[in-house]
Amino acid sequence: MNEFSWVGSHKSYVDKACVQSLQGEIVLGLFGGNSSSGQFKNEDGCLIWTSPGEWEFAMILDGHDSAESVELVIQTFENNKDLVQEIIHKRTRETFVRLQEFILETFVSESFREEAEKVQGEAACLFVLRKDNYLWWFSVGDCIIHLFHPELAALGEFQQNHRSFYEWVGNNSTFNKAVPSYSTGTKELRTGENQIFLTTDGLTECQNTYFSEPATIMDAFGNGSLVDGVHNLLQKIKRNQVKDSTTIVTWKVMNNQVAVMPSDMK
Repeated sequence: MNEFSWVGSHKSYVDKACVQSLQGEIVLGLFGGNSSSGQFKNEDGCLIWTSPGEWEFAMILDGHDSAESVELVIQTFENNKDLVQEIIHKRTRETFVRLQEFILETFVSESFREEAEKVQGEAACLFVLRKDNYLWWFSVGDCIIHLFHPELAALGEFQQNHRSFYEWVGNNSTFNKAVPSYSTGTKELRTGENQIFLTTDGLTECQNTYFSEPATIMDAFGNGSLVDGVHNLLQKIKRNQVKDSTTIVTWKVMNNQVAVMPSDMK
């Protein structure tokens, strides 16, 4: 299994864009924002686990007030790595159900809430798992997941979750309420090549760009490599003096199974 984790408080990448390919499978892009625009810290974070050819699990986090909540969530999952992997290796339908249950049970647990009370700030979190020909996500807050495929693009479909404001995990947490606020979903991948794209909001809120429109992000990749595409995105927001940090995780999946189609098109 391939593993990667990072928190912006450990290495900020302020004024420096970093693009790397993890085992030639997943491409990661990190940019901490421009100091000339007033940025001096990075409160993002991410964790990636993959079993090449079988599944990819990724989470991106956007901290508020500090990166302590980001560190807490990542450390919690790393401490439970064996259990999470055990869930992932179940039958696909059961995996998605149990993973959602695990995240909920974790965030509402007394032990986690006690630790969350000790940290400064809170974080938006997006958890994503691709297994077989399905994409699943659990979203708290305003991080974004897009799915790029020609059939979906032709109908104007890109973003799979919705940005939900005033939702966090951490000191001031939606999971401290009587009923937590979050969203989750499952999507069948289309036949052929699918690109999965996760990002924090520094990219989409950059001035003088159109990255709030998902089609603009997809077009930035064109026929080039994922590494080149992510590099181009980060360089453009850097040139446009973005202040907020951006974390990107993206990869492609070839789905050889026949995806569902309407009955009059079979």
